[in-house]
Amino acid sequence: MSALDWFVLGAYFLIMVAIGIWSKNRIRTVIDYFTAGGRIPWWLSGISHHMSGYSAVMFVAFAAVAYDYGLTVYVWWAMTIGIGVGIGAFLFAARWNRLRARHGVVSPLEYLTRRYNLPTQQVMAYSGALLKVVDIAAKWVAISVLLKGFAGIPIQYGIAITGAVTVIYVTVGGLWADVLTDFGQFVIQAVAGVVMFAAVLGHLGGVSALWTMWDKLPEGHGDPLTGPYTTTYFFAFLLIKTFEYNGGMWNLAQRYMGAPSGSQAKRAALLSSALWLLWPLVLFIPMFAAPLIVPGLTDSDQSYVRLAQELLPAGLIGLVLAGFFSHTMAMVSSDANVISAVITRDILPVFVRRVRALDASGALKLARVTTFLFVLVSMTIAITTQGQGVVLKIVVDVVAATMGPISIPLMLGLLPWFRRSGPTAAIVSWAAGLGVWAVLKWVIASTNQTLVVAAPLVTSLVLYVAIGLLKPENRPDRDALIDSLQTDESPTRPPVPA
Repeated sequence: MSALDWFVLGAYFLIMVAIGIWSKNRIRTVIDYFTAGGRIPWWLSGISHHMSGYSAVMFVAFAAVAYDYGLTVYVWWAMTIGIGVGIGAFLFAARWNRLRARHGVVSPLEYLTRRYNLPTQQVMAYSGALLKVVDIAAKWVAISVLLKGFAGIPIQYGIAITGAVTVIYVTVGGLWADVLTDFGQFVIQAVAGVVMFAAVLGHLGGVSALWTMWDKLPEGHGDPLTGPYTTTYFFAFLLIKTFEYNGGMWNLAQRYMGAPSGSQAKRAALLSSALWLLWPLVLFIPMFAAPLIVPGLTDSDQSYVRLAQELLPAGLIGLVLAGFFSHTMAMVSSDANVISAVITRDILPVFVRRVRALDASGALKLARVTTFLFVLVSMTIAITTQGQGVVLKIVVDVVAATMGPISIPLMLGLLPWFRRSGPTAAIVSWAAGLGVWAVLKWVIASTNQTLVVAAPLVTSLVLYVAIGLLKPENRPDRDALIDSLQTDESPTRPPVPA
C-alpha cells in the first residue's frame, strides 16, 4: 500500500470516530442508546439494516466460494437474504417496532418474559450472547486477513486497529452512532464497489464482459447452484435467513425498533430487501471474474486482495480496503450495541439488585461499559486464535447452532398464529435444536453442510408448533401482548402492563 492508500484509510477511521463523538449529544437515556428513541428515518433504518447484515467475511470466505464455484454464492447467499427480508417486511418488521412503541421494549429479548416467562428469556439471552462473541471474533479475523494481504500487517495488529476505532464510536454514540456510521460506510462501500466493478469490466474489454466472461470461466461457474450448493441447500438457507435477518440476528431487530412507526419499519425492510437483491451483484461480479484475471490461486481466500492489487492504482486500494472495513465495523458495532442491551436489560437485572435501582445516568454508564467489554472480549478471542482457516466454518456453525433454537421462539412468538405455544414449547424447541446441532457436529461429525445448517432450525420449528398444539399455554395477558402488535392503530385489548 502507498502513502496515499494509508491516508485514505486513516481519514476513514477519523470520520467514523467523529460521527461517534457527534452522536453522543443525541444520547440521554438507555432508550436513546439502544433504540435511538424511535427517531431513525425509514430510509436510514433500511440502509443500516442492510449494512449490518454482512461483514468482511464476504471478501474472504465468500470471495473464495465465488472464485471456486462462481455465480452460486450470490444465489444461495445474497438472494436468500433478499427474499427472506422481503418476507419479513410483512411479518416481523412492524411488530418489532410496536414492541418499543407500546411496551417500552429496548432489547429484542426483553419481551420474552411477558410472552413466555423469565427462564425462557434467560436461557436464550445467555446462549445467544455467548455464541455471538465467537461469531464476532470470526469477523475480526476476516478483516485482519484482508489487512495482512494488502499491507502485510500481522493479524493481531489488524484486529487491534479495527477494534479500537469501532469501540470508540459505538461505546460513545450508541445506536445513533451505529446507524449514522452505517450510512457513511454505505457511501464509501458504494464508491469502492463501483470502482472495482468498473476496473474489472475495463480489464475484460468493457460492459460486454458481463455476458461474455461466463464462457471463459471454468465449467459450472455460471450455474445458479453447483458443487455442494444444491437446491436443498438453497431452501434450507432461505428458511434460516428469513429468521436470521428479520430479528433472529438480534441487532437487525433494533433497526426496526428504532424507526418512528410500524409502517416505516416495514418500508425500511423493503428497502433493505431491494438492496440485498441488487447491490451484492456489483460486489460479486469482480469475484466471479477473478479466475480470468488472477488464475491459478492455491489460496482462494486471497482472490479479492490479489484482484485489487492487480487492477487498482494508489489511493483506490485504500478506498477499497476502507470498504472492507465498513462491512465488518457495521456488523460488529451493531452486535455490540444489541448484546449490551441484552446484558444490561435482560441478564444483569435478574441477579444484581443494584442494576435494577440505577438512575438514568447510571443505566447509561452501565450500557457503555458493557458495550466496551463485549468488543474487548471478542477482540481477545480473535487475537488469541487468529482464526487459522476457520473463518467461514465459524460463521456457518454459529448460525446453525443459534438461529433455529433462539429465533424460532423469539420470532414466532410475535405472530398470532402461534399464540398457543408457550414456555414449554419455547424451552423444549430451544434445547432440542441446540442438541441436534451438537450431535451432528461433535458426535456424528457430519460433513453435510445442508444437514448441519437446516436440521437444528427444522427441529426447533416442528417442536415449537407441535407442543403448542398438544399443550397450549396461551393466557389472556399473552394474547393481549400479541394482539397489541398487529396494527399501528390502538389495540382492541389493553396492552400488558410493564
